Order: sequence, then C-alpha cells, then structure tokens
Amino acid sequence: MTLKQLTYFSINHPKFVIILTLIITGLFLFQFPKAHIDTDPENMLETNQPDRVFYDQIKKDFGIRDMIVLGITDKNGIFQPKTLDKIARITDEILKIKGVIVKDVISFTTTDNVTSEGGLLKVRRIMETVPQTNKEVEAIKTSVYNNPLFVEKIISKKGDAVALYIPIQQKNMSYRISKKIEQIAQKELDKSQKYYIAGLPVAEDTFGFEMFIQMGILAPLIGLVIFLLLFYLFRKISLIISPMIVAMFSVVWGMGALIGLGNTVHIMSSMIPIFLMPIAVLDSVHILSEFYDRYPALQDRKKTMLAVTDELFTPMLYTSLTTAVGFSSLALADIPPVRIFGIFVAIGVIAAWLLTVTFIPASIMLIREEKLKAKISKSVKKPSFLKRILPGIGQFAFTKSRVILLGSIFLLAIGIWGLTKIVVNDNPVNWFNKDSKIRVADRVMNQLFGGTYMAYLTLEGKHPDDIKRPEVMTYISNLQGFLEKKDVVGKTSSVADIVKRIGNVLKGNTTGRGVIPQKQDEIAQYLFLFQMSGNPNDLDNFVNNNYQKANIWVQMKRGDNRDMEQVEKDVKKFTEKNDIPQGIKIRWSGLTYINKVWQNLMVKGMLEAVLGGFAAVFILMLILFRSPGLAFISMMPLTFAIVLSYGLVGFVGKDYDMPIAVVSSLALGLSIDFAIHFILRFQQKYKENGDLEATNNYIFQGPARAISRNAFVIILGFLPLVFATLGPYVTVGVFFALLMAFSTLTTLLLLPGLMRIIGFRFIKK
Repeated sequence: MTLKQLTYFSINHPKFVIILTLIITGLFLFQFPKAHIDTDPENMLETNQPDRVFYDQIKKDFGIRDMIVLGITDKNGIFQPKTLDKIARITDEILKIKGVIVKDVISFTTTDNVTSEGGLLKVRRIMETVPQTNKEVEAIKTSVYNNPLFVEKIISKKGDAVALYIPIQQKNMSYRISKKIEQIAQKELDKSQKYYIAGLPVAEDTFGFEMFIQMGILAPLIGLVIFLLLFYLFRKISLIISPMIVAMFSVVWGMGALIGLGNTVHIMSSMIPIFLMPIAVLDSVHILSEFYDRYPALQDRKKTMLAVTDELFTPMLYTSLTTAVGFSSLALADIPPVRIFGIFVAIGVIAAWLLTVTFIPASIMLIREEKLKAKISKSVKKPSFLKRILPGIGQFAFTKSRVILLGSIFLLAIGIWGLTKIVVNDNPVNWFNKDSKIRVADRVMNQLFGGTYMAYLTLEGKHPDDIKRPEVMTYISNLQGFLEKKDVVGKTSSVADIVKRIGNVLKGNTTGRGVIPQKQDEIAQYLFLFQMSGNPNDLDNFVNNNYQKANIWVQMKRGDNRDMEQVEKDVKKFTEKNDIPQGIKIRWSGLTYINKVWQNLMVKGMLEAVLGGFAAVFILMLILFRSPGLAFISMMPLTFAIVLSYGLVGFVGKDYDMPIAVVSSLALGLSIDFAIHFILRFQQKYKENGDLEATNNYIFQGPARAISRNAFVIILGFLPLVFATLGPYVTVGVFFALLMAFSTLTTLLLLPGLMRIIGFRFIKK
C-alpha cells in the first residue's frame, strides 16, 4: 500500500475518515487539562548547565532571591511626614503578602543604617518610627544622604523618589505579588504621588501571564482572517471550512502530543499554534486551488479529486517532509524548550499533512455535486484578479530573465551586507510595547536609581577568612569604583562598603565612602562590631558564613545582552591590568547574566539548527529532483527569503533577539514549499512538451495561482499579529509577511528565468 492510497481510501470512505479523525482529535484534546505551564526563561537552560548550577549555588551561599523593585515618587519630595507615613504603611502591607521574604526586604523601615553615638557604633533601622515633625524628618534625610550605600539605591539623588527591593520565594510568584503591591500602592497614594513596579522577574512572569491571554485573542482572530480570505478566494463556505478544521486539528494534535507525553508548555512551545496554522493551510490551499480550477472541466468531484491527488500528492509530501525536517533540526539545539518546540512543530506538520490528504478529500466528497456545479461554475465565469495578472508576470519573468537574474544577484549582495550589520541582543523587558506599564516603570526607575537589573560578581578564596584580607577587600572596593564609572552600571554594593562605612563612623566622619583598613584584624573587628550592634544576618547577601566567598551586587540600568557582555569584557580587562589577589577567583552570575547566557546559547543553537536544516532540505531536494542543478535552484526562494529578511533586520537596526531567532526556522518550511510546487510541475510539463515557453505559460496558470493564493492567505492572514501588545508576536507577524513576500517574489520572478537559462538542462525529456 502506497501513501497515496490514503487519499484514495478517504475519497471512497469519507464518512468513516471524518468520524475517525474526530475520535483521534478528541483523544488529543483530552490531554489539554494535564498541561503544566512554565514561563521562566531561566529554564531555557539545562538544569546541569554550568552557569545555571553556579547561579543556584550563589543563591544558596548568599541567600539571594529574585526581587521586585517598587518605586514611589512624590513631586513635592519624599521627605515629608505624610509621605514617609504612607511609605511605612505600604511597606507593612507588602510584608504581609504571601511569598515575600520579609527579613530581606530593603526599605526605609526594614534596612539598617550604621551611625555612632558617643563614640559607640549603632546599627538601627533608617526609620524606626514615622517622624512627626520636620526636625525628625530632616534627621532621617541627613542620615540617609550621609550613607553612600543608600543614595541611588533606596533614595534618588533629588529626594523625589524612594525604592523598595522586595525579594520573593519563587520567580513564578512575581506577577501575583506585583498585582498585590499595585493594589496596596493605589490604595495608599494620592494624585501627587506615583508608583512604578520594575525588575526582570516581574517582566518575565508578566510576559508569561499575558502571553496566554494574547494567544486566546490572536489565534481565533488569525483563524477568522484566514477564513475570510479563503472565502474571498473560493466563494464557498462548505469548501473552505475543511482547511480551517485541518489547521485547528493540527494544533490540537501537536499540542496534545506535547502535553500527553509529559512536556511542559514553555514560552517557546506556547507559540506552536501560531507556527502550525500557516503551515497547516498551505497544502490545503494547493488542493482547493487545483480542485477549483479543474472542476469546471470535469464536472465530477471524485474524478477531480483523483486528478488533483495524482498532480499534487508528491509535491505536498515533500513540502511537508522538508518542513518537518527543518523544524526537527532544532532538536540539536542546547536549549531544552527549543528542542521541544522543534520536535512538536514537526509532529504537527506531519499531522497537518495526514489530515490534508485524508480529511480534505473526505470533506469535499460530502459536498453535494449540484451545489459544487452551481457555485464553482458560476465563480469561474469571471476571470479572477490572479488569472488576469499572472500570465503577464510569467511572460515578463521569462523574457527578462537575464535582467532579473542580475538584479537578484545585486539584491542578494545587499542582503548579505545587511547580515553583517546584525547585532545579537535581547532584553525580556523589551518584549512589551513601549507604552506598557513594565516599559514605563523600567525607564523611570533606571533614571531615578542605580538600576533594577541585578547581576552578581562573586569572589571566592581558597580558605576561610580570605575575604577579610586587606588586599582582597581593597580589590573589591577598587573593582566597584571601576564598575560605577560605566554608563550602564548605576550602583554597586558589597561588604567593602560596609567596612568603609563602619571605619568612617567610628572615626567621627559621617560622610564620604571611607577607606579600607590595612590590617586584617581591624577589618574583622569592624565586621564583628557590625554584627553585634545590629542584625547578624545583615551581611548574608554579601559574604558567606566563613568569609571565603564575597558577592558584589551590580545594579545595571539596562538589561540588554550586549550591555551585560560589555561589562563582562570591561571587568576582564580590569583583572588583566590589576592582578587578582592570590588564591581568589572571580565569576559572574545573577539573573541578568543568566539571561545573556541562555539567549546567546539559543541564538547560536538556532543558527546551527537552521544551517543543519538547510543542508537537510537540500538533500531532500536532491532526492526529489534527482538533479543537483534543480536542487540548487529550488533553494533560491529559501535563500533569498532568509538573506533579504535578515539583511533588512540589519539595516533597520532591529536587534537579533529570541523571536527573530525562532522565526528563522519557519523559513525552512514556508519558503521551500513554493519552489517544490513550481519546479516539480515545471519538470513534469517540460518532459511532456519539450517547449520552455509553453511550460512557463502553463505554470502561470494553475500552479502559480495556487502559490499566489497561499502567499496571499499567509501574508494577510497573519498581519493581525502586528497589533499584539507583546513584541515577540509582532515580530512573528512581520516576519511571516517578509518571508512569504520574498519567497513568493523569488519563486514567481527569479525561478522562471533560472529555468529558462539553465534549469531546463537538468530535465530529462
């Protein structure tokens, strides 16, 4: 039994095929309630990936948690009794939220300040009680601004804003806790005051929450637009409802298999429906287009369907195989969610092909013959827009083949030039629209304070108390000074700051940063006094229990990968010029750094996967056409689609980020589809008549119309993504349009010329 007999069976037993399809779809649908959703980008990395393992260890060593940053501004200034009272009440309410780590909250009422009275060291809360008089307010203001640790960390330079750092138990609590904080702030603050909630954990968890809302809105909208476009093209609802069902069922089969096999629905896998829908309708449109064009002559649905099957089965099989192979190549990536994404899109593609060659013919066979004759015969009497313009385009492409070829080479060169301008960069905050609360808060908070993007620079010695060594403590202080000169770094904090502050206070100097003592015993005494005078846990975030490890908090004003990479390079240069103390190792960590790691791995992995997929597709073309020359020509739409689309990215200055990296895999499936249909049909016709011009004219009748209809449906059908409120969906929408536009133009303008100039030589008559 050949695969083609699946279609023959569906034509002869339509009711059985439809009932069986519904049963199988129901089984996959029943898997959906088992879905486990994980929107944490950190899980892009393997659990045993070295940087992730180190970050987990750092969190244990220093009691570090992911943090939400709340900013409160007052146009009249923070230092007023009423405003300070509100800040205190807001802090008290935040401490009651489930999931907040109370002991590590940094704020006016929870953070200690180091002062002295009568020569004695005093460690107490910045604001132990809410001040009632202007004198008490002024005393708090003076003590805060006298401590360099606090300026631009919890208080802005101008005194018009205050920041609260709220550590949480788990990152996936960020969205819920941020909403609670928002409610508290709205209740307490008046019109002269504003609040802003920032931090990478909030951005990532909010994106995960809103992502599924967007999916719930956009997927049906895309389906509606595709339905309307198909109706415009084919004018019969009973004819076009089946492709919509195939698209929907393909998504159900792909996602049902993913969930049923125990896989987590991650950020990547949540986009599977958007990727599957255009691929699922491609072959359906080819079938409908061919059926629509042939039926008026045959006037019999079964004969027409058999003729369509004989004509299209092989190209549809190979287009589906190449698409599946392209996505399957992602299984080689180092990022687990990318592997899952690639594998299950491939499964969905195969499901779409199976449904197309069975469900579509079965559905057509259930449409009454009289209705088909009446509707299609009436529709084809008037030449369609495509029927009028495509022959002229075909003639132009054929006669001006050399001019088009030269122009194409020139465009390809420009595209390659654009590729050299691409900058790899990402920032989860930028996944939101510019006017979203997340982006606004990010801009305001990073202007007022030292930065909401947390990175950690850790130092580890070989022995306990290594961090207390004067040369190590001095090195930490110098490294901080170097970092704070960088534009992207706003504020750093470490145990060295505390040592210098204690030294200053004990010597009666309440201003300035101070100096590091040059005796280890003196440093140890300072730290002992600090712990005895205040909370013994106040040093936990900066040193471990035995003082073998130290942690520098690096607050960055931007979370872009390239900024993190630049700071990393700058520190490396610093360590090369300034020898690290003997026995000390330095290493980066933190959420901002981890984001850079997984995004770089993903971009590299996607590039390798796409190149591997490109090679696999070329091999399949060799098998299909049995000619290296035709295989090479068939790769042109794919090559032009990728080079011109990504070259445009380079020219317009759009960062090569996660969505763009992901969409590159889509080009493998969509762009090769048109070339296969064009060249295979050209090859078949030229073998029959041996006339190049007549063959080209034939192609620009039925086959070119099917290609154009597909392009029309995909380009316009997925433009609603442009109106999404989340950047990745906008990127996917624009790239769908770009890839399909470049692929279609290459197929309809360049391939005719290539077949005329050289391609015909590879066809055996």
